[in-house]
Amino acid sequence: MSESNGQVLTLKLSTGEVKIQLRPDLAPKHVEQITKLTEDGFYDGLTFHRVIDGFMAQGGCPDGSGMGNAGDNVDAEFNEHSHQRGVCSMARSQSPNSASSQFFICLDDASFLDRQYTVWGEVISGMDAVDALPKGEPPASPGVIEKASISD
Repeated sequence: MSESNGQVLTLKLSTGEVKIQLRPDLAPKHVEQITKLTEDGFYDGLTFHRVIDGFMAQGGCPDGSGMGNAGDNVDAEFNEHSHQRGVCSMARSQSPNSASSQFFICLDDASFLDRQYTVWGEVISGMDAVDALPKGEPPASPGVIEKASISD
């Protein structure tokens, strides 16, 4: 961990609580987008629709299909932070500037994604809850973000 603004995103999941240190020093526009969506209640009730053991857990799609978004995109802020276990990054389509609401949490080393996806945070507690999310694309019974909140 290095620079941050001290803000933490807390995800109350069906599997437990996860705390994510936000990193506006790496991706200010992405942190701003996630903060706004969280404060609007956008993530509450959404699922982790794609969870691949040994790779990552992806959520933040409003319709649970992996095709939905929040209606607005954020331009890429690719950075040098490596995609390692616990790193949070934005999902996107083929277009680099298509990130909106979907994000993923790395379950293991995914450094092959470095500088192609925007890292915006890092899990500081609760990786056991992320590891416990049901696996699948989509899982038979997906893990749920019961409540998302931001604190200092």
